[in-house]
Amino acid sequence: MSLIGKSEPRHDALGKVTGAAKYPADLVKDDMVKLKVVFANRPHAKILSIDASAALAHPGVVAVFTAADVPYNRFGLVEADQPLLCDGKVRFWGDRAALVAAETAEAAEEGANLVRVEYEDLPPVLDALTAAASATLVHEDRESNLLGHVCIRKGDVDAAFGQCDVVLEGDFETGWQEHAYLQPDAGIAYYEGDNLVVETAGQWLHEDVRQLAAMFELPEERMIVRYATIGGAFGGREDLNVTPLLALATFKLKRPSAMVWSRDESIIAHHKRHPYFIHGKWGARKDGKILAAQTTLTADGGAYASTSVEVLKGATLFASGCYDVDNVASDGYVVYTNNIPCGAFRGFGAPQAHFAAETMVTRLAHALDLDPFEIRRRNMYREGSIEPTNHPLPQGVGAIPTLERCAQEAGARLGYGLPDASVGVSQGGAHLKRGVGIASGIKNVGYSFGFPDQATATVELFGSKEIERAVLRIGAADVGQGSHLILRQICAETLGCAMERVEIVADDSIESPNAGSASASRMTYMGGRAVFDAATAARAKFPGDGHVVATQQFRPTPTTPIDPLTHAGTPNFCYGYVSQAVEVEVDTRTGQVRILRIVSVHDVGKAINKQQVEGQIEGCLAQAVGYVLTENMICRDGKILTPYFSTYLLPTTLDMPTEVFPIILEGADPHGPYGARGMAEMPLVPFAAAVAGAIHAATGAWITQLPMTPERVLRALREGAGGRWRA
Repeated sequence: MSLIGKSEPRHDALGKVTGAAKYPADLVKDDMVKLKVVFANRPHAKILSIDASAALAHPGVVAVFTAADVPYNRFGLVEADQPLLCDGKVRFWGDRAALVAAETAEAAEEGANLVRVEYEDLPPVLDALTAAASATLVHEDRESNLLGHVCIRKGDVDAAFGQCDVVLEGDFETGWQEHAYLQPDAGIAYYEGDNLVVETAGQWLHEDVRQLAAMFELPEERMIVRYATIGGAFGGREDLNVTPLLALATFKLKRPSAMVWSRDESIIAHHKRHPYFIHGKWGARKDGKILAAQTTLTADGGAYASTSVEVLKGATLFASGCYDVDNVASDGYVVYTNNIPCGAFRGFGAPQAHFAAETMVTRLAHALDLDPFEIRRRNMYREGSIEPTNHPLPQGVGAIPTLERCAQEAGARLGYGLPDASVGVSQGGAHLKRGVGIASGIKNVGYSFGFPDQATATVELFGSKEIERAVLRIGAADVGQGSHLILRQICAETLGCAMERVEIVADDSIESPNAGSASASRMTYMGGRAVFDAATAARAKFPGDGHVVATQQFRPTPTTPIDPLTHAGTPNFCYGYVSQAVEVEVDTRTGQVRILRIVSVHDVGKAINKQQVEGQIEGCLAQAVGYVLTENMICRDGKILTPYFSTYLLPTTLDMPTEVFPIILEGADPHGPYGARGMAEMPLVPFAAAVAGAIHAATGAWITQLPMTPERVLRALREGAGGRWRA
């Protein structure tokens, strides 16, 4: 039998479509204390006083909590620099001054409106490009607002530019992006004996436990986190949001508590994708060989660290794309500002970096009179290529196969290479222009730069002569991507039993061993390999006495930080590769851009479940369309002016292309389960540059700012082909 590669149906599908599945908001009960946050609603200020007397006198209000009520008022994934409740200072609009607990949601809201906070406003730091040199500090205990600097050097870019026949420069800017998961931020908390329990939605059970236990000064075994059904995450649930607020209320009151954030509360309060300002300088010989790539990247990290430095590492590493360039100089900076905090989001810095890198490569192709596919083919990574940190790439370099298949599919499906696909053609009127653009990308799988990655799984077998039942225990969040089905398929295939006999226990920090986060495209690779190893070990012991248990931990090849002196390092143990071709239609009267067709080619190692891989490609492309065209988060003076879905415009079905062609290649990874590697972030990585190339093919104008709103497209059309370039 082989379950690998089969499109097995989702075991959670029926519950989700019928409404039987229990999401966190479905767990709320009438007798639970309801919570409401008092948001600061200013970007930077001192808190002079908090008067909760009127709120406490309001009928139904049980308590008002402030920073003094939190045993250890700090948390953070990498650096614990964020207070749960403001510690005397406000650092961004969505900071939390106080928390109101009441018998009903109505009383909690009314009580929150009665809390009086006296502020002394401070000058805000809002411009990322000048923040590092600002005398105003977001965090007064630091010497400057510079949160992190990443320096990558390979070869000698100055000497290499002197050998180039073409040298081009360009500036790029990307904006914030909201995760827009459909399930609202919500949860409940209660005591189970002496144990404090929070049921919510997240991406890493055991990391949530670590941070919560530290905040409430509890042994980790007394802090339990359970995940209900999770309705999307995309990195947005890596940082804690409602979870510690629920834990605080129950910790203090010894009563069950509940909270459901409204959409505008969620949008102003949880982290976003980083805006980046990127300057690139690229040079090539007339034969198309890229000799040098020099890039400066500046990211707005917002008020708290979150994963900003880790995102910056990825963006800086990928600043030269998936190309074997002998001379690379990349400097990445991330700064604190009084804007909304930024952190993990699908792609983790790679989409911003590739927008600049891939656009520069296409521009070089035009300057050298080469086809954009051809310049990529001549420079793209191959087995044994040396990446910018002077280390050979991990095995399984699928860059060239994805590119060649993309060229083939673009010709067959989009007519790429025909005159009307490359110079623009009128469709339904002289004002409608069509063009095709292409781009390629690389993205790491798993944790990077020395962070120790691991996944642990336990497989328990019952039966005498044959396996009658198998219980798989693994702390792997299924945020909607279908990881639980994938892990069951791997387990059943390895055990040689039917899927129906494999039960998974994955949503309880006590019952499920640590498998790391559902992020970094890692769960199929890391969690899947741990399941494969545990199932193999259990199968070897079976039948035993009719009950067999095996636990295995998988650790990949170690990675290392970048050496500050030599700039060398082993940044990642595995990469995914993608190439895309995108056809657009541009209305030159309005600046409106429509995506017509997409070819997206991915080397996934091995598709454990083909339908789910195709679904990930199509779903990620929907998010990419929003990022590139419609999702314009406007922030002025530290305040988000688009806190609703009526003003922050997500793409609808009418914005999606009529044809999407997800193409799956399977160059088996030497360490992944059955050869599989992660791919869920990859479609977002090169998409912006492909669209930019397509708009240029249609109109001759380059768009260098995301999102590509109609206003920006019209401006670029007026500026013409020159735009913001220097040669």
